[in-house]
Amino acid sequence: MNVFVTGATGFIGEAIVRELQTAGHHVLGLARSDKAANSLAAVGAKAHRGSLEDLDSLRSGVAAADGVIHTAFIHDFSNYGPAAETDRVAIETLGEALMGSHRPLVVTSGTLLLQRQGPFATEDDTAAPSFPRKSEEAALALAARGVRASVVRLPPSVHGEGDHGFAPQLIRVAREKGVSAYVGEGLNRWPAVHRVDAAHLYRLALEKGSAGVCYHGVADEGVPTREIAEVIGRRLNLRAASKAPTEAADHFGWIAMFFAIDGPASSAQTQEWLGWRPSHSGLISDLDQAHYFATELAA
Repeated sequence: MNVFVTGATGFIGEAIVRELQTAGHHVLGLARSDKAANSLAAVGAKAHRGSLEDLDSLRSGVAAADGVIHTAFIHDFSNYGPAAETDRVAIETLGEALMGSHRPLVVTSGTLLLQRQGPFATEDDTAAPSFPRKSEEAALALAARGVRASVVRLPPSVHGEGDHGFAPQLIRVAREKGVSAYVGEGLNRWPAVHRVDAAHLYRLALEKGSAGVCYHGVADEGVPTREIAEVIGRRLNLRAASKAPTEAADHFGWIAMFFAIDGPASSAQTQEWLGWRPSHSGLISDLDQAHYFATELAA
């Protein structure tokens, strides 16, 4: 299968490219720069020049593909609304280019802000309507129009060597503040997955996924944030300490609202439907490795 991948040179996208190639697929990766194009060529993938804002480049990428995986997003938390709108329009463009075919589209969303109905967020729960990112809504609307569009919901921590997401931000804050903090009692939970396991799920969703279905890329169902802070503190020789909810924004900055959420999630249905079995290290084990702190220092 020829697979068009947006975000192909990102932290998760790189793992997806390797996963697809190992399974015998051919990758056409969206590249907005010479550096990205060269990175793709170095691993044997083809580069397709363009960007999320260049809708013609998205349409021509789809035209050359048997399926699409969409992971790209403009991670500008200071300008999140416009970034989310760019994402929504890009997904609609990809889907419309696939209209009338059975070619799959796999779109990325998240588990953290679902309207949880039980002890764990499940694949049946829906996204919070107030959240500005509308990737899931856009994908499900396309599925209702006949596109074979499905969603992979990722947990807040997709971890592994090269991570530049939430965990490195927490490490940076701990270094700057001289304390590894958590909010309140630190009993609120974060789900997590290793990026190699996440990449495997994207491939399974591409190959076997059903239209209109949300899949959960969750291995750790809910790691208490106090445990995360304690590992970081031990690795940095800093004490782990509680911050009151009223202190969180000042201490953590933009990450505070996410780090305080209790968002446990399950992938039981996804594992049953697709035969996905996460097998790589969990968040605490991975976070307790030297590469996390070397990456953070070099960032």
